[in-house]
Parts: sequence; structure tokens; C-alpha cells
Amino acid sequence: MSEKIATAPGLIERAGIEIIPESERTAKPRDLFWPWFAANVSVFGMSYGSWVLGFGISFWQATLVSIIGIVASFFLCGLIAIAGKRGSAPTMVLSRAAFGVHGQKAPGIVSWLTSIGWETFLAIMAVLATATVITQLGGDGDSVALRVAATVIVAALIVAASVLGYHAIMKMQSVLTWLTGAVTILYVILTVPHIDFAAVLALPNGSLGQVIGALVMVMTGFGLGWINIAADWSRYQKRTASDGAIVAWNTIGGALAPIVLVIFGTLLAGSDATLFDQVSADPIGALATLLPVWVLVPFLLTAVLALVSGAVLGIYSSGLTLISLGIRIPRPSAAAIDGVILTLGTIWVVFFAEDFLGPFQSFLITLGVPLASWAGILIADILRRKKVYDEDALFDPRGRYGAWDWTSIITMVAASVIGWGLVVNNFAAEAEWNNWQGYLLFLIGGREGDWAYANLGVFFALVLSLLVTWFARAAKIRRQEA
Repeated sequence: MSEKIATAPGLIERAGIEIIPESERTAKPRDLFWPWFAANVSVFGMSYGSWVLGFGISFWQATLVSIIGIVASFFLCGLIAIAGKRGSAPTMVLSRAAFGVHGQKAPGIVSWLTSIGWETFLAIMAVLATATVITQLGGDGDSVALRVAATVIVAALIVAASVLGYHAIMKMQSVLTWLTGAVTILYVILTVPHIDFAAVLALPNGSLGQVIGALVMVMTGFGLGWINIAADWSRYQKRTASDGAIVAWNTIGGALAPIVLVIFGTLLAGSDATLFDQVSADPIGALATLLPVWVLVPFLLTAVLALVSGAVLGIYSSGLTLISLGIRIPRPSAAAIDGVILTLGTIWVVFFAEDFLGPFQSFLITLGVPLASWAGILIADILRRKKVYDEDALFDPRGRYGAWDWTSIITMVAASVIGWGLVVNNFAAEAEWNNWQGYLLFLIGGREGDWAYANLGVFFALVLSLLVTWFARAAKIRRQEA
């Protein structure tokens, strides 16, 4: 039988990976705007302006890359969010229809590692931003006591919100949207005088390979970074909700703020070579150096809350993924476990690691390949299906979805192996452990050519997996829905 719950309204959400009952499916498509907008309206998005220009492209190329990459990646999230409406279960449970009840554990592990990595990264950014702003205010930003306190506070906020669950998070995000949005607008107003349009427009054009490399980085850093949790936030939608509305609100909520922020970030980074370099080490702290002292405190508070907002979405979903892997614990406990891992990771980076941005981005590209393959498989599966999911079969390896779907599993493995061969670790000095990739780059000019840094393997894994699944599993999906 399917796992269903009959939840009573309360402070802590008790729903785990179970099917949400009809009585609890009261959300509307427009409600999806709030969690996605709040998690992506952070000034941290401006940091991507420096990283995009770092590929050696012009401002106009960076603008085009930002618009296309952000909108397209969140549109893909919207497609996967359709499954949440049809099945009223977390993303990784719904993915069992494509991979099998047991086969889903393979992409589930990749998803869990990706979520843990992202939420830890956002927590680290919040702690480093706190230290930098305190220094600008005249305090000792390098104080061990300060950094310990910042780590504890940030981790506590993230874990507390994720333990409370869906309803608390939705309310929190609707409030944070207005708060972070207002301060972000203030930041833009105060920093406009720092823009040197002549310097920005003088940036030379990059090659097609450099443009595609920037595009992959933007897509991976925004929508593709969230794609493994997209259905988690649509599982409370009514089954009668419009698929088109769900895709639209998911895309608008996720893409609206980042487009503006990244483009503005390119204007700032293209105007100031010092800022361009500082963003690599401490993105938000570097952006704070442009502000007058009187606005630093509200800037710090909202920047930290925005990062916490993004991390909350990640840790909530990583807890659900952990349960979907077969670990039988309550959802709040799963969120707490991931919170401990997040805290330990943050402590390690803040107090012991010499560099973290390079290894993290290398780690992100590495996991981005199999995650893109999984996304292609699931998107094709969703678009092929015409009916709601068989709730019982999602939890029964003897049901219509089976225990293992070898077509999907082999597709993901093959696409990942080829995809890893077409990406390169851009941070070899800081992430030597990840230098094994790029073994197929000789096909497109080798490791030293422009195409080496285009990270085509991410696109290849996504498109190949989608096409193979669309054709190879069509008959099986029809039989499952018969």
C-alpha cells in the first residue's frame, strides 16, 4: 500500500516521504513563487557577475548567458515540479517511477551529496560575510569567538527552520522575500555610482567555447543546482492545478531576481578589477566593501538571512532524500542529521581549510554531470506520462514500477561516463583529487583549447539522457499507465 498520512496542523510538519493526502493539498501554483524567489534574491547572486566575466567574455555576452542560463535552468525545475503535483510525494520518491523503487537509490545518493554541498556552501558564505562586515565596522572579523558564534547562529537558524518543515518554511520565505528584496534594491541604488560603463563596455568578446562554459556554469549554479528538489515544493499542490501554471510560477520565482542580480554584478565586476578578484575569496564580504558604514548592519542581516533561506530549502529536501534511501527515521530527525553534517562542514572550512571555493566548484561540476543525466531521464519520463502516479507502486518493488529499471540506470551511467570525459577541473591546484576528468577532450581540441572549459559534458549528459529515455522507455511507460 502507499504510505499516506493524515496530518493535523501543528508547529512541526510530520510528513516525511509519504503521499500527501487530498485534504492537505491546498496550495496554489502562485504559492511556488515565494520559496523560489526568497531563496534566490540574495545579493550573493551578484557574485556570479565576476564568475561569468571570469570566462573571458564581454558584458553583452555575459548578459545573454545570464538570461538564457537562468531562465532555461529554472524552466527545467518547473518541468520536474509537475511530478510533485501528480504524485504528492518528494522528488526522489517520484523518481522511482523512472528508476525503480530500489534503482532510485543511485541518483538519490548523488542528489543527497549535491544538497549537502550546496547548503554547507551557503552556510559558509553567511559566516564569512559576517566576519568581513564586522571587520568593516571596526571589529575583529578574524576573532575565533566571533566565527564560532556566527557558525552556531547560522547553523541553528537553518536547522530550526528545516525541522519545522514545509508550512513554516513557506511562511518564512514569504516574509524574507520582502525584507531581502528591499535591502537588495537599496544596495543597487547605493552602488550604482561605482559602475564605470566605459570600462564595462570595453571588455572584449570571448570565443563560443568561453560563452558556453559561462552558460553551463550559470545553469549549474542556479536552476540545475535546485533541480533535484523541485517537486518537494509542489507536492502540496492540488491535483487539478495547471501544469503550465506550475512551470510558469516556478520559473518566474526562481529566475526573476537572479537575472537582475547577475547582470548588475557584471556591471560592478567589470568596473572594478579589485572587486573582481576579491569576490573569489569572499563574495558577499567583497560586495559589502562598496557600501557606507551606516547600511552595513542591515546589509549583513539580510544577506545572511537570504543565504539561510536558500540553505533551508536544501536541508529540508536533503532530509527527505535521506529517508528515501531507506533510512527509517522521522523527517525532523533526518533534517537534524543533515544539520549536524552542515555544521561540521562549515567549521572545517571556516577554521581549517585554506581554500574552498575552487574545490567546491570542481565538486559541483563533477556531481552536475550525473545530476544532469538524472534530470534528463526524469523530465522525459514526466513528459511521456499522461496520468497521476500509482501511489502504492512508488513504495512497492513488486509494483508496476518494479525494483530496478535498468534502461534508466544504464543510461545514467553511460551518459555520466561520457559527460565526465567532456568536462575539466578548472581548479587543478586547489582540487588535485579531481583531475581525472576530461579524458575525452582530445576530441574537441584537448585540455588547452577554449572548448575544454565549456564543460560540454553537462549539456551532453542532460540531452542524451532525455533523448534515450524519450524513445527507449516510451513503450514501458505506456504499459505502466495501461
